[in-house]
Amino acid sequence: MRLPPLAALSAGLLAAFVGFASSFSVVLQGLVGVGATAEQAASGIMALSVGMGVCGLLVSLRTRMPISIAWSTPGAALLAGAGLPEGGFASAIGAFLFAAALVILAGLVKPIGRTIAAIPLSLANAMLAGILLPLCLAPVKAVAAAPLEGLAIAAVWFLVGRWNRVLAVPSAAVATFLLIYLLHAGPSGGAPIVPDPILVMPHWSLSAIVGLGLPLFLITMASQNIPGLAVLKVNGYAPEPGPLFTATGVFSLFCAPFGGHAVNLAAITAAICAGDEAGPDRARRWWAGIVSGLAYIVFGLAAGWATAFAAQAPVLIQAMAGLALVGAFTGALAGTIAEARDREAAILCFLVTASGTAFFGISAPFWGLTVGGIALLATRLRA
Repeated sequence: MRLPPLAALSAGLLAAFVGFASSFSVVLQGLVGVGATAEQAASGIMALSVGMGVCGLLVSLRTRMPISIAWSTPGAALLAGAGLPEGGFASAIGAFLFAAALVILAGLVKPIGRTIAAIPLSLANAMLAGILLPLCLAPVKAVAAAPLEGLAIAAVWFLVGRWNRVLAVPSAAVATFLLIYLLHAGPSGGAPIVPDPILVMPHWSLSAIVGLGLPLFLITMASQNIPGLAVLKVNGYAPEPGPLFTATGVFSLFCAPFGGHAVNLAAITAAICAGDEAGPDRARRWWAGIVSGLAYIVFGLAAGWATAFAAQAPVLIQAMAGLALVGAFTGALAGTIAEARDREAAILCFLVTASGTAFFGISAPFWGLTVGGIALLATRLRA
């Protein structure tokens, strides 16, 4: 049996490190934002990381393609800004299950997937930009609250980014953890490295389903699953979308009761596993998907320690999360105004979403997409 190519192994490890370090803080903020305790957040991060690791390993083995699986970073950003739902974290769990069921349906029923793909990119980007804006302001607030630490983290992110954009956020994450260790209390001695899985029974709340579950499904499909397929296609791979959507939806369904919000196709780290970094032999790059899956499982098992450690300096973690989302915000904002005829409707969607205002207990992203959709329909009918 031929040994796995070294380039694919290193690409898989890099993808897992970048994926976990770049967005761990965002996922943590998202789960806490919808009411998770520190223990529930650790359980959710472990469930997500182990779930996406196992899913990535299985689909890469099945397809012999470098399929990279991730958690939904834009979905976590949605949770971070949505506020505590009526019914608390249990209602959020119900919304996670609802979103997972919709992803499975999108995989099994092709017209649903095609309908999601048909959502105008201007509106999808506008909703995402509105969700991300408040979070991307966190580094500025961190500098005001802790000037030296906030500036140090931002400086590492900026300087490393001039050299290598992929490593900018992981480097800032390492700097953040070093600052917490050196200037704060250090890791909690009583925190278990491997967190206890905490099962949360869902509470079915209509406002949480509409205000969290539906936007989570739309954001995950539009910002993760569909771009993830595009990255694979650019690199010469054409897997059948339906089974991949179904697989990620099933794993999301299993993760949700333990606090995990969504498992999906990777977008950014998919390029590391499927691109030239994984070696010249395209037929053997699938090993990168295997290795990244195994690495995610290992990272997930250390979620208890990481969550307790991060809780000691939440301002710095919020700053780290904001820096991790600057690239996504930049792309979303550019997409918002890219199409001239959709610009006004997209800006309305962006403004309503960014306001963070909930009506009837339903969070702003739903209303942003609704207002933008009505405005866009009126514009096109008039034309």
